Parts: sequence; C-alpha cells; structure tokens
Amino acid sequence: MKTERVFILESFVYHVPTKVIFGRDAELQIAPEAAARGVKRILLVYGGGSVVKSGLLARMEDSLAKAGIEVQTLGGVQPNPRLQLARKGVQQALEFGAELILAVGGGSVIDTAKAIAIGTANPQTDIWEFWLRRQTVTKALPVAVVLTISAAGSETSDSAVLTDTETNSKRGLNCPFNRPAFAALNPELTMTLPKFQITCGTVDIMMHTMDRYFNPVVTNQVTDELAEALLRVVIRNGPVALANPHDYNAMSELMWAGSLSHNELTGLGGQKDFAPHQLGHELSGKFDVAHGASLSAIWSSWATYTRTANPERFARFGKNVWGLTGNDTEELSKAAIEATNRYFRSLGMPTNFTELGIGVQPEEVIEDLAWRCSFQNTRTIGTFQKLNRQDMAEIYRLANK
Repeated sequence: MKTERVFILESFVYHVPTKVIFGRDAELQIAPEAAARGVKRILLVYGGGSVVKSGLLARMEDSLAKAGIEVQTLGGVQPNPRLQLARKGVQQALEFGAELILAVGGGSVIDTAKAIAIGTANPQTDIWEFWLRRQTVTKALPVAVVLTISAAGSETSDSAVLTDTETNSKRGLNCPFNRPAFAALNPELTMTLPKFQITCGTVDIMMHTMDRYFNPVVTNQVTDELAEALLRVVIRNGPVALANPHDYNAMSELMWAGSLSHNELTGLGGQKDFAPHQLGHELSGKFDVAHGASLSAIWSSWATYTRTANPERFARFGKNVWGLTGNDTEELSKAAIEATNRYFRSLGMPTNFTELGIGVQPEEVIEDLAWRCSFQNTRTIGTFQKLNRQDMAEIYRLANK
C-alpha cells in the first residue's frame, strides 16, 4: 500500500504536564514533591535486585519515610512488562490505599506502574481491557518516576506496553492518563548499567525519534531538524557511554534525549509511523527478547521494504543525520539504511533474526507474526507506508536470515 505525502504542517496540541527534575541527587526531590501534593501512601514498584544492591531502594524508602509517607513495595518487574504482575500490583495498591504509584527503574517498571495506576482507579475493570481497546481510560492515580535506564522515554510519554504471557501478546496503550506527574532524572543512576542495556537504550531512543521522522509530512522544518539534531547527539554519545558508562556528560545526553524522543516533541505536526515498533512488539512478545534488540533487528528490513515510498526522505536522513554526501537520491537512500545498520552492529546490536538470537524461523512462524501484528488481519500499521498483513510478512521474511 502506498501512502500519499502530505505537504502541510498538521494541527496539533502539545501538552506534556510531567515535571522533570534533572541532575545529581534528583531522586531526593521525589519525597517533597509527593508530600506537597498531600500524598500519604505510595506503592513503590521496581524490577530486579539492582536497585536493592545499589542502595537506591533503601534511600528512597528512607527519604519518603522522613517526609511522613507510608510505603509498600512491589518488586519483580521483568523486561516486556507482565500483565500478570500489574494485576497483582492493582490488588496490592487497592488493599493498601495507595494514592500514588512510584516507579523506580526503567521503561518496564514505569509501564507497570502506569498500568497499576489505571487499574487502581478503575477497580471494576480488568486492566487488559484497556490495552485491548475494549474500555477507555478516563482516570488514573498519579505516577512518579525515578529513572534508572535511559531508553523507553516512558518517564514523560503517554504510552505504556504490557505483555500477556498466557497468549504471548504484547500491546501498547496511549492515553493522557499515562503521563507521569513528575520524574527524577539523575544520570548517575545509569552508570552501573550492563553495556547491553546501554546499547538497547540507545537504539530505543533513536527509534522513538525515527518512527516519528519517517512519516508522510515532508515540510515540517522545525520538528524535522529537532529530530535530526537529537539523532546526531544520540549517535555521537552512544559509543562514548558504552566505552565509559561513568562519563556523566554522555549519560546525561542520552538520558535527556530519551525523554525528548518520546514526549511527542520530535513528531509534532506529523503523523507517527511506529510500524517498526509494532513489528518489534511481536518479536519481543513471542520470543521474549529485549525491546531495543527487536527494533534494531527489524528496522533495516522495514526500511528496505518501504524505501521506495519516499527515497528522498531516506536521502535526507543520510545527509542530515549520517553526514553522507552526493546527489544521487537512490544511492543516498540505500546508503542511509546501511549506515544505520553499521552503527547498530558497531554497538553489538542485531540487524536480523539470527543476530537477535532466535535463528531462521519457519514460514509458519513468519505468518503467525504477521497475523498477530495485524491483529488477526483487522488492521494496517504505519503511515510512511501503510502495511497490511502481507506486507508485514514480507518484512519479517527480509529479517529472517
């Protein structure tokens, strides 16, 4: 399916109400922020043992207790956040009488906190009903964040994903009630991350921007140049952070870029595409692979398949983001895809199924992935080029090597 290009800046409403507290010791501002809002009970959600081992969890509990705030904790959040744990969190929050859900972690923890906040405010409805679009969110508890991984941008975004492990289905939900009330961003909290998480995060930040940049609106000057600048900064600082995670400047740039990449700024006036995200969701849902890795594994196949929808856009991407030169649009557009692939590989990130660690898949798996991604052949995805079920299968086939 071809998509017509749009030559006007589209109307938009830009409202990002999240208060961002950035810098060293930013997490210590969570308690006074919560107290100022009259909060007395907080459910604190976290992932594995890293926040325990680092002492961050204890520091947060102590800071909140000194502010007169009662805290209960819910740990065990995993990558590709589980619906089942979120349901458990809803029940705990209701029994505790939580007034705010505090996420201490990365995107999966934040998304779990958002789901708990929605479920607690709507106890009569199972939260999965919202993610399946059978119910509309009209209220939620406030969410606060202490960010420990620069990647998902969930600390300022209106989106949250959940995975139902019983069906291997991963779904996203966008709504205004997903915006956190306030978020603490201290780059020092990301300095002990495993290198794989740094590289996955770098890819995720890039993809949140690229999935907005590649869209049918082609004369969006301010937004496009903001996106290009953000991408250049991330591309420059990703390898620096990988080589030295204790480089405060590099980690700061990635952290702030992560927030800006997913708070709508880099797509204002355009039409979000997010087809690579939708394709990647099915990979991470079915094979439980890291989100960032699923994106790098599928992107070049998506780009190769859709390039002819607007090769000029890829050529501009090559020139303004990768610094490529030349006047041949066809060659530049292809070179831009390869430059992106080379960068992903330089970070040790996969660019196909084998590199992703799932191996070459049989045809029935390819068809199942497309069936799932098309919601049983009931939807198309993408705006840069609208993709139906058959298109999705072809893209999966291109990555299946």
